[in-house]
Amino acid sequence: MANSTRTTLPFSLLSLLLLLICTSEVHLVHSRAPFACDPRNGLTRSLRFCNVKVPIHVRVQDLISRLTLQEKIRLLVNNAAAVPRLGIQGYEWWSEALHGVSNVGPGTKFGGAFPGATSFPQVITTAASFNVSLWEQIGQVVSDEARAMYNGGMGGLTYWSPNVNIFRDPRWGRGQETAGEDPVVTAKYAAAYVRGLQGGHNYGNRLKVAACCKHYTAYDLDNWNGVDRYHFNAMVSKQDLEDTYDVPFKACVMEGNVASVMCSYNQVNGKPTCADPDLLKTTIRGQWRLNGYIVSDCNSVGVLFDIQHYTATPEEAAAATIKAGLDLECGPFLAIHTENAVKRGLLREVEDVNMALANTMTVQMRLGMFDGEPSAQPFGHLGPKDVCSPAHKELALQAARQGIVLLHNPRRVLPLSRAQHHTVAVIGPNSDVTVTMIGNYAGVACGYTSPLQGINRYAKTIHQNGCIGVACNGKQQFGLAEVAARQADATVLVMGLDQSIEAEFRDRSNLLLPGYQQELVSRVARASRGPTILVLMSGGPIDVTFAKNDPHIGAILWVGYPGQAGGAAIADILYGTTNPGGKLPNTWYPQDYVSKVSMTNMGMKPSGVYPGRTYRFYKGPVVFPFGHGLSYTNFIHTLSQAPKSLSLPLTNLYALDNTTMSSNAIKVSHTNCNIDKLSLALHIDVKNTGSVDGSHTVLVFSKPPNGKWSSNKQLIGFQKVQLVAGSQAQVRIDIEVCKHLSVVDQVGVRRIPIGKHHLHIGHLKHSISLQPKLE
Repeated sequence: MANSTRTTLPFSLLSLLLLLICTSEVHLVHSRAPFACDPRNGLTRSLRFCNVKVPIHVRVQDLISRLTLQEKIRLLVNNAAAVPRLGIQGYEWWSEALHGVSNVGPGTKFGGAFPGATSFPQVITTAASFNVSLWEQIGQVVSDEARAMYNGGMGGLTYWSPNVNIFRDPRWGRGQETAGEDPVVTAKYAAAYVRGLQGGHNYGNRLKVAACCKHYTAYDLDNWNGVDRYHFNAMVSKQDLEDTYDVPFKACVMEGNVASVMCSYNQVNGKPTCADPDLLKTTIRGQWRLNGYIVSDCNSVGVLFDIQHYTATPEEAAAATIKAGLDLECGPFLAIHTENAVKRGLLREVEDVNMALANTMTVQMRLGMFDGEPSAQPFGHLGPKDVCSPAHKELALQAARQGIVLLHNPRRVLPLSRAQHHTVAVIGPNSDVTVTMIGNYAGVACGYTSPLQGINRYAKTIHQNGCIGVACNGKQQFGLAEVAARQADATVLVMGLDQSIEAEFRDRSNLLLPGYQQELVSRVARASRGPTILVLMSGGPIDVTFAKNDPHIGAILWVGYPGQAGGAAIADILYGTTNPGGKLPNTWYPQDYVSKVSMTNMGMKPSGVYPGRTYRFYKGPVVFPFGHGLSYTNFIHTLSQAPKSLSLPLTNLYALDNTTMSSNAIKVSHTNCNIDKLSLALHIDVKNTGSVDGSHTVLVFSKPPNGKWSSNKQLIGFQKVQLVAGSQAQVRIDIEVCKHLSVVDQVGVRRIPIGKHHLHIGHLKHSISLQPKLE
């Protein structure tokens, strides 16, 4: 019963309470540190670098001219110091957004109005979608959430993502962060994700957020067999740098217009990458024309001095990196030693220090960080409502669905039927995981749907872990798992890896399922009353030859690390609500391969007993090949239109005499690559001949006529198409001759072989003959 009496507050007390409430709300909104060039700050309002009508390069020069040497030096590191007399607050450059806004770096924090952010599938899973528009769309969503958190004072605007290294060795613990082993796929991923993050060409020279492509270059070993990334000297040929390792970085800069590149810990051919002017000044900034800054991996400058002993003094290390082209260090080394380097004449304040600051400050200006209060800027409307929104969660689910790969389904036991499979035994150490699904460099997810929860939406479930963790060191729970399988209409085993097996600074020792997982799979499969499906959660490939050959295992799915909605996506695939369309972005090797190959061998081509790496060069047996992925329907290709020959215009007679005569290949620099007729179009009709709607990725491979320098075959184009059952669509693949039909010789020169180039599109084969012609 309600109280019938009512207390009336005196008017003055009520007014005081209302004033306190309003004051509290104002305090919450303005509890952030004031932004640079805040119009409320009379001290800075009249300064030229705060005038948004002045060109950015003029504003940058004005700001630098007002700084002392000591102030400049404290701006060369990630936790840049405040300059109170100019109204500039401290700034933390280090934030991460590999597959969602992350709190791995200190620049971003969760809490209050921003308890989490949308956590998309790990990159290796998203790459398996082979869907360029999806990659860019994810970047757009991540940058929306990043801007919202910046507006709320919980994050910065410089994100050190994506990782575009080539997944060269299947044991690499960080391969999960990459788009796989193919340079073309990784290059397209890099450019697309960066466009999504930064806003593409929609804002001119302005940036939504500043992305960073890392780790440059030939960085793909963390800690293997006593060799770690700090001590590793990657011996890489000019051919492999140009043909493989540098390809994604070049695309990132020249096609994605990325705002930053990060140099790596390792040395390349005896030089630390962060102190190599050929890599930084000559290549990134010179040849590729980076419009942005170059940053070190965290403590890389300290590593090259303290661990690699590259210089005799710390001042020489500071000077070597800045003079090589480094603009910003993640770590304290430059803040401590740069001033003495200047005093000793190893560095020049104006030519070296000022140039580094100009590169970083220009990016900050392009981000609007010196334009005052962000609410008045183009993305000022973004706030808490734009983080973990229903649309963003749905995209995370769609991305997970598109990245799942059906590896094996010989008797078509998948999809399961709701009418027949009422009870499902869900077994395995990854069967009810949450955080495992988002992999590394992740933040706090909006929420999770585990595999068990996802399957439970379709059927009654009987759950057993079978193992304690993925290490699976004991068999105590195997009996319970077998009992569960005997009681169910179908069994789903969710096995694989997690960050305890593959992670940063943790490379794998082998490609097998850890511990007793293989035995658990085999025993449960034998005991299962209904069909058994093996679901593999991992970043790197796993040798599951035993499962392929086991007649008790009806299907195998690889789901990577599928993100916050991974369990829902897995269940949708299992029950056929979604037709799987993912393709492997990596070769899955047998264990025998890695038992013979050192991770420290950086060569791509086979040599002697060395078998070579990736589908482009390795010819031995595989568990599953690159590009493999099955569907619940069937697709056929028909070549609708394709050129059969092309004349290559040469720039002069000298080019003909000195290229084709000696090597049967024309230097790319000796032909005019910018003319339209050096771009070819393939028109491919794709038909869904089955009874189920589905998506299909058309992969176009090329095999050059001259195998002297080239790979077995090379992916030159791909496109994803969605087709309803019985329908047909035409796919166009554009081939840029200089880019896609060229090869790299032993000294790193790109050439176009003359003769017949053989194209492979599924079971289709087509040849294009290239011949030189003097114009």
